[in-house]
Order: sequence, then C-alpha cells, then structure tokens
Amino acid sequence: MSSRPPGPSGPSGPSGPPAPPGPPTPPDPPRPSGPSAPRDLPISAQVYADPRDAALFAPYHERSRDHEPEWVYEAVRLLLVPVVLGLFRTRASGSENVPNGPVIIAPNHGSFMDHFLAGAFLRRHIQFMAKSQMFSPRRPATWVLTHGGIFPVRRGHRDEDAFATAAAILARGGCLGTYVEGGRSRTGTVGTQARPGIGRIALESGAPVVPVAIVGSHRIRNWRRLQFPRVRVYYGEPVAFKPIPSPSRPEQQAVADEILRRIRLLHARHEAGATGG
Repeated sequence: MSSRPPGPSGPSGPSGPPAPPGPPTPPDPPRPSGPSAPRDLPISAQVYADPRDAALFAPYHERSRDHEPEWVYEAVRLLLVPVVLGLFRTRASGSENVPNGPVIIAPNHGSFMDHFLAGAFLRRHIQFMAKSQMFSPRRPATWVLTHGGIFPVRRGHRDEDAFATAAAILARGGCLGTYVEGGRSRTGTVGTQARPGIGRIALESGAPVVPVAIVGSHRIRNWRRLQFPRVRVYYGEPVAFKPIPSPSRPEQQAVADEILRRIRLLHARHEAGATGG
C-alpha cells in the first residue's frame, strides 16, 4: 500500500488525485506579555493514561452505537445557550458548511466548554469522543454524557472500541465530533501536533470533515474571576479524503496533519479581531 499522503477531494463529488500542498500555516499572532498582561487561571494537569479495564466502558460504547443522543442533549443545550450567548457573547459563522449525512466535526480544543460551543449553533446532534477519565459509574454526570451521545476513548491505549463506535455513528449517517489535537491546549494557541486517530476515521469512513475554529474559549475558565471572554465559532468548508479501508499509519497522520492545518488557518484568520474583553 502506498504511503503517499491521500489528497482531499473537496466538499462534494468523487475523490480525485492527491491535491497539491496547501499554503503554509501562518504563525500564531503575538500574545500580551510582561507584568501588566492579564494572566489566565491555571488549568489542571492532564492525566494521559487511564489504568481502568476496557470492559468498564463497554456499556457506554454500546449505547452510543445503538442510540442517537436522547432528550438530555436538547435539555443541556436549552440550559447552556443563554450562557453561551449572554455571558460569553458567543457568535458563530459558517454553520451552513455542515452537511447532512455522515460528517466529522473537528474543532480546536481550548476549553471544557468546546463540546457545547461546537454544537450550540447546529441543528444536528454531535456525538463527541471524550477522554475516558470523564466516565465513571459513580458519577451522575456520566449518565448525562452517555445519554447525550458522548462516548469514551481510553487515553494511553490503542482503543479499538472507540474507533468501532465512531464507525457505527458515521455508518448510520450521524455527526461525530473529535479533537485532532487530542487534549486541551495549555496556552490558548492551536496545537501543532495532530493525533492520527482522526485521519484513520476519515479514511476508513470516507465521511467529510468540517474544520472548526473556536476562538477565545481557553479563557472561559476565568469566569471564577467574573471575567467572561468573548468567544467566536467558525465552521470551515468540509473536506473529504479518498477512502482507504485499512490506511497505514503514515496515511492516517498525513490526513490528520491536513485537518489540523486547515483548523490553524481558520483560527489564525479570525483570531486577531475576534477576541476581546
């Protein structure tokens, strides 16, 4: 099997030959520094490996494969949209770029609120892949997550169950959400290292990918200081890749890198004028 990076085929139509490399991603804009610059509240340390057995998460995968998000999805949206629109003055652009049928929503990740921000402006229900540490039979919030369509991925492991769940959602024409960076950005900038998992999902499913730039969400944690940053959500044009049933690791990585490049371009294009007090 060739390891040449598969090329995007565009938002519609059959896949064609690999596209030429896109324009280089611009560097991140300068950020305030020095003693007078505002400092964001610290973010808790990330735990990258979940030692619990995979069998613990089987019921969550079964529900996501067999059920679309239930009423709790709309209930949470009803509660959070006033917060998103009011306190954080969130606005969105490009939601018409999200097609019907199977699709992968790929935002950058700077806040625990990104799940809700990415879905607040869409009629479709996004089923997000989330770190397994959020799931526990003892946590009432786990019921909300699972019945709202969110399913776990075991960090630190090759989680084939998560890939199978993603494939099942897309096979029934669903809307899958996953972060190409893997975890949250610690600095507010979009990451530069893509995880290959999203490349595998895109190639095996053939589903189009919508890159999403969420600008300003990394400062949401400052709400504890009564600081409410302005947030903007930008949905880019969908891109599809030539399907490959069993893509190699380099092929997966090449597609993931291309998706991240598009997210970074979209984010850089809007960041300068979108953030504010």
